[in-house]
Amino acid sequence: MVKGKKKRDSQLVIRIHKEERDAFVELCEALDTSASREIRAFMRSFVEKNAKKKK
Repeated sequence: MVKGKKKRDSQLVIRIHKEERDAFVELCEALDTSASREIRAFMRSFVEKNAKKKK
């Protein structure tokens, strides 16, 4: 395992409209990224931005 990398060991299942999913995946592919990578980046950003509001 690469130093500093944690093994991903959890899943998040969400229900969305097929059209939204297909458009998102297609755009990710066009931008040479993956849907998973973009969702993880969004989640990290969201948590960082809103963590202080939680307190």
